[in-house]
Parts: sequence; structure tokens; C-alpha cells
Amino acid sequence: MSGAILVTGATGKTGSGVVRGLRALGIPLRSAGRTGADVRFEWTDPSTYDEALRGVSGVYLVAPPLESDPSLVMIPFIEHALRAGARRFVLLSSSAIEADDAGLGAVDRALRDRAPEWAIVKPSWFMQNFVGRWHPHGTSLLDDGVVVTSTGDGRVGFVDVEDIAAVAVRALADDRSHDTAHVVTGPDALSYADVAAVLSRATGQSFRHVQVDDAEAKRRLVRAQLPPTVADLLVGLDARIREGAEDRVTDTVLRVTGRPPRSFEAFAQANASSFARG
Repeated sequence: MSGAILVTGATGKTGSGVVRGLRALGIPLRSAGRTGADVRFEWTDPSTYDEALRGVSGVYLVAPPLESDPSLVMIPFIEHALRAGARRFVLLSSSAIEADDAGLGAVDRALRDRAPEWAIVKPSWFMQNFVGRWHPHGTSLLDDGVVVTSTGDGRVGFVDVEDIAAVAVRALADDRSHDTAHVVTGPDALSYADVAAVLSRATGQSFRHVQVDDAEAKRRLVRAQLPPTVADLLVGLDARIREGAEDRVTDTVLRVTGRPPRSFEAFAQANASSFARG
């Protein structure tokens, strides 16, 4: 590709990995974010668009956090980027979101319909959700040794953000546009009880999964300072996990990057000290 690649969300979980991956390949890029990036970028401030897009031929799109309908700002930005000369767009979506859904689904459709070159990266749930205090799961593990969901025995192909970023880098950097949706998972589908068991083995501490109903799951998320609309969305995703929608694994990481995805067991062992309590 000619021109630079704009990485939105460049200081976030996948965005920072995309920046590292593109730099390792020697590909010109411009990192974008509210702070700590090459250019200041605000989804809700169109005055930041032109500088971010100057000389850009490709864009990595990460939705603004905690927005119930990110399409309202993302689609106008995509149209602006197309007018500015960008051709290739890679969207970070989710394995739980289909192209006919609202929100990110509408952004997905817009790229398929309007972008000359595109890819949709649809990861399963992040392994990193269990580490630190940026996600309610990580907080409850550190505080109480539990992960609380309404997922029942439903299983998820948890995936490392570095594997997600590696797929996105190939979609941005390869000579031929992928023009497809990539469902990205780890190598194993695990229930949250399985996750707790793996963490217990890796750390020598006791962790467990606490099953609650949807109403209690929402109350806990709201108490964790998530907006009610976002809490409703997440509880709805728990229900889909409970029904088996995420009980799958794919070969995407190996097929696209040439290396196998990281297992949750390996992730837990590498991050064992991060789960220390007390």
C-alpha cells in the first residue's frame, strides 16, 4: 500500500499491538488517540479528522468505548476518510456481532458497501479481560477471587489481544486486500468455570465462577460504573454465550499469521503474578 496507515485507538489493547506490528514491518503509520499518540483524535470532534487522515491510505478502526451505537460517529468518519483518499479499512468488531445488527453491524455493512478494500476482525472475548482492573472480571478476581456471569455452562474461545492485533496487521499490510470477515478465537472453547480452574492451577490460588441471573449480572455491571445501556448489551451477550453462540474455535490466527494462537493455559501461566490477591 502507498501512504500511511492510521491506527485509531492506538493506545488501547489491540491498537497498541497493531502499532507495534506495523512498525516491525517498517510500514508508515500514524497513531491516533485522545492522548499519548502521534495525533489527537476524537470520534465526536470532526475538526480532528483532517490532520489524522493526512497522507493516509489505510485505517484501523476501533470503536469509541462505552458507546451504545458507535455507527453514529464511525460511519461519518469513514465517509470523510474515503473523500480524503483512504482505500483500505480494517474494523475491530466482535464475534458476537453480525453484519445485520445495529451499531458495529452497521459499520460492518458500510465498509462492505463503500470501501474499496476492507476486512472485519471479529475476535471472541479477550483473555486480558481477566487481568487488572480495566474490566469488571479482572476487578472481581482480584477483590474476591470470583468471576461473575450469567453465562451458565456456555463456552467461549477466549483469545489473546496480541493474536487479534497480529491478524489485523496482516489485513492492513498484505498486498491483496482480505475483503472478508475474520472470526478470531483462541485454540480452546472454555466455560467460565473452566477459566477459574485454569487460573487456580496456574497461580496456586483458589478462583471460582459464580453464576447469577441476568438481572443480578446487570446490577453488578452498573455498580461497576458501566452505563445501563452498555450493561444491557453485555448481559445480552452473556445470554448468547449461555445459549452456545460462542462455543467455537477457528483457525484464523494460524491461517492468516502463520503461527498458532496462544492458549488460555499459557496466558494464565505467563500472567500468574497479576492474579495475586491480598
